[in-house]
Amino acid sequence: MSGSRPARILVVRHGQSTWNAEGRWQGQADPPLTAVGESQALQAAAALEEYAPWSAIVTSDLQRAAVTASIIADELGHPRVALDKRLRERHVGDWQGLTRTEVEARYPGLLESGRRPDNFESTHAAGRRGLEALIAVAAHLDGGGPALVVSHGGIVRAIRHLVGLDEELGFPNLSGQWFDVDGSAVVPGEVVLLAGHEQPAPSAAL
Repeated sequence: MSGSRPARILVVRHGQSTWNAEGRWQGQADPPLTAVGESQALQAAAALEEYAPWSAIVTSDLQRAAVTASIIADELGHPRVALDKRLRERHVGDWQGLTRTEVEARYPGLLESGRRPDNFESTHAAGRRGLEALIAVAAHLDGGGPALVVSHGGIVRAIRHLVGLDEELGFPNLSGQWFDVDGSAVVPGEVVLLAGHEQPAPSAAL
């Protein structure tokens, strides 16, 4: 894309999953969407009509993201959803499947201190693969419209960190951020909310 207009890519978090509803750390586990999550995807599709036509829809291969993307694509009449494993959620190591209460019981003080288990994927590693995915989407973008990427809250936050945004936001389901991608240059844009939640707010939680 270098030398031409930057690609516009909207990266959003998936709809509510069963583990979201239970307050469990998901990481790269693969729980399904709830009925609420499916409804959120339908709400998001209606909001995304504003930016149509979409040149591409790309998603994490984890089902909470892939099904969200499929619902949106069906509603928008988009013919194809591409999968990219680099968009998977940040691996949370020993905390996968645990609630915050269970984490605190097993690892007292760790959450409050901001520390994580040794096998918890680093912000840099998660953000780097997320950025690589965005750059690849931009490089193969066919058409004049923007691209939609359905990923995970941890990946959105990790990408934000790598492009120099210091503010840590908690992204509700079906919220996200625009990015302009020109070659290897990734510039953050507007934060958006596509389903009925409070606006993204400062948060240190994954």
